Amino acid sequence: MTEQTADLPFIDVRTIQPRERHPKIFAMANALTVGESFVIINDHDPRPLHYQLQAEYPGQFSWTYLESGPDVWRVQLGRQLKA
Repeated sequence: MTEQTADLPFIDVRTIQPRERHPKIFAMANALTVGESFVIINDHDPRPLHYQLQAEYPGQFSWTYLESGPDVWRVQLGRQLKA
């Protein structure tokens, strides 16, 4: 993790019940203002979440992989201006 991302808020979904993960992530995402971001930490690729965000909030969030497994995935999710 870079120094820039080390200070970001994060959610480690490995410690959250599966049915509660997406609602908590969406709540954090919806609370972001333009330019803000947080890091999602997971034990598998959260690509389905990315697809869901794109479908429900097209162009509103950036998605940057910081670490891509095999044991840990870290994704920086940021609020951006609508495309």
